[in-house]
Amino acid sequence: MFKHILVPVDGSPASQVSLRSALDMAASYGASITAVHVLPDDHAFSHRPAAPDQAAEPNVSDSRAQGQALLDAVSEAARARQVPCRTVLARGDRPHRKILETAHARGCDLIAMACHGQLGLKGALLGSQTQKVLVHSPVPVLVFRAE
Repeated sequence: MFKHILVPVDGSPASQVSLRSALDMAASYGASITAVHVLPDDHAFSHRPAAPDQAAEPNVSDSRAQGQALLDAVSEAARARQVPCRTVLARGDRPHRKILETAHARGCDLIAMACHGQLGLKGALLGSQTQKVLVHSPVPVLVFRAE
C-alpha cells in the first residue's frame, strides 16, 4: 500500500487526529512518515506592531522553537509506535506549496492532513490550504476533521 506518508502538523485538534491516523496507517503498512510544520516568512512578523498595553506577537525565534517542539512531539509519538519518522520545519507564506514541495522532495506517496474549514458563509467545506493541496497534489490526499 503506502510506503511514505506526509503529515502536515500545526498542533490543532484536527492535526492531532490526522497524525494519530497516519501513525496507525504507517504502523499497519510498515510505512514511514514525514511530519512538516510550516512557519510564516520572517516578514510576516514585521507587519504586526503590538499596542503599548498588549504583549508583543511571538517573534521569529519563538515561532521556530514552538514549531520544533511540535515536531519533536511528533517524533516521540512515532518512536512510541515504532514508526520511522523524519521532520521538516519549513518556512513560507504559502503553506500548501511547502507541503507539496516537501511531499515531492521526500518521495511521499500519500498526504494525510487536517481540514480546518467551516461550513456556511464563513468558509467552504475545506480549509483553503487543504483545498489547494487537494487540487495540486500529484499523490493521494487523505483529509481528516477534528472529532
